Amino acid sequence: MQIEFYLLILSVLFFASILAGKAGSRFGVPALLLFLGVGMLFGSDGLGIHFDNNEVAHMVGTVALSAILFSGGLDTKVRDIRPVLGPGIALATLGVLLTAVATGLILYLILPHDIGVSLLGCLLLAATMSSTDSASVFSILRGKGLNLKHRLRPTLELESGANDPMAYVLVLTFISLVLQGGEPRYGSAILMLVAQLAIGAVAGWLLGKAMVWFINKVGLDNVALYPILVLAGSFFVFAATYYLKGNSFLAVYLAGLVVGNSRFVHKRSTRNFFDAITWLAQLSMFLILGLLVNPSELKTVLVPGLIISFVMIFVTRPLSVFVSLAPFRRYTLRDRVFVSWVGLRGAVPIIFAILCRAAGVPHSGEMFNIVFLCTLVSLVVQGTTLPLVAKWLRVSKPPRLQPQVLSSDFDIDFPEEIKSATMEIEILPEMLQRGARLMDLGMPEKTLVIMVKRGDHYFVPTGMTLLHAGDRLMVISDNQRELDATLRALGIAPLQERPPQPRRSWRTVFFDDGGER
Repeated sequence: MQIEFYLLILSVLFFASILAGKAGSRFGVPALLLFLGVGMLFGSDGLGIHFDNNEVAHMVGTVALSAILFSGGLDTKVRDIRPVLGPGIALATLGVLLTAVATGLILYLILPHDIGVSLLGCLLLAATMSSTDSASVFSILRGKGLNLKHRLRPTLELESGANDPMAYVLVLTFISLVLQGGEPRYGSAILMLVAQLAIGAVAGWLLGKAMVWFINKVGLDNVALYPILVLAGSFFVFAATYYLKGNSFLAVYLAGLVVGNSRFVHKRSTRNFFDAITWLAQLSMFLILGLLVNPSELKTVLVPGLIISFVMIFVTRPLSVFVSLAPFRRYTLRDRVFVSWVGLRGAVPIIFAILCRAAGVPHSGEMFNIVFLCTLVSLVVQGTTLPLVAKWLRVSKPPRLQPQVLSSDFDIDFPEEIKSATMEIEILPEMLQRGARLMDLGMPEKTLVIMVKRGDHYFVPTGMTLLHAGDRLMVISDNQRELDATLRALGIAPLQERPPQPRRSWRTVFFDDGGER
């Protein structure tokens, strides 16, 4: 009965989180914040589920984070990040270091008695919150469909995917320094930091290449096993790098980047699989972290937590962004302010705080509560206002594709290498005035109708096929220009020429090399 009880509770938590996320999306509330809220609601101070296992929470968080980082690399196109590689790396390394050091120094000056007795304790607390959270940034930027100018989106996603390794090394370094006692050995700590990053980078690249080779050579009979094979490979990269004394978070992100930008069999189905895995990982991670905290304990750290949140949002994050982006003149003042605002904290700082508790760091209980409170403040203040701030700073632009597709009658999967646009069109009576045959529609030369759905029946048409009102056509074109020509030929205004309330008689779905869906 115990296993069934746990499964029942787990399913109820998942149901509640999914429904809360659906409701919250209507009001612009980040789903991750609601996942945390559901965990807190069902926790010991809520409905009474008692969970205080730091080891399990750390294990689940680490596994989930490795899957999220690999998926983030898998979805990142090198051609998108190449122009922002310098700024992204600067934010992910120098930006993290500046955030940790500046925040730690300020905390040591204004809150010495609330967060610890030493400067190292303040630096450790700051280091746990020094990186932006990849799960939060990916989820909010993509979930809200923000179309940002000046390559801001790839910059932010590269930073959030690549800065966790730097923060992790800083946390481990400061933990060792705090626990050493006596005179800290800063030289050995710096060498450890450089060595872990170097080993992690090399291991991630080499193991990513090995994964691609193995996936293409293994020849599995059951194609459903390929996504599982890639998932197992990502976990192998993470664990192997750990035993090589490298940075596992950096390695798994780089491995995902290598795999995602290489050709391998069943690539699209693998990406779809990792989309689901990422949401499952985020849901599990935020639920468990919500269960782990006791809201009643947050009252004792409310004042220092709010002060630290204010310092990081309005002082140290902007400072680190402006310094890191100083050499890159392409970013305007508005761009830098917006990047400063996207300093989202999430599960990663909480996982680092759990690591401090597991290591027996002094005042780690208070540190955990402060980090949790700062994460909540970040998701509420920054996460809910991203679209508004982007609009206010004029760094966003309308989505390229409107309206969004609600459903599709054709579930056709095209290889990623096919650079084409696929469109689903419903035939209206007025479209048949020039003739009912397919050839009478006047399709452009580089546009083909590859399938027709009539009722529940699907068939491949010819030019002589007689069309009926209500038929749905699956149309493939070379590119956006040909797609627009097709729409004009059918008497439908192209996307950029449509009024705010588009006609309901058409839908578009694009299958290209990673663009909008």
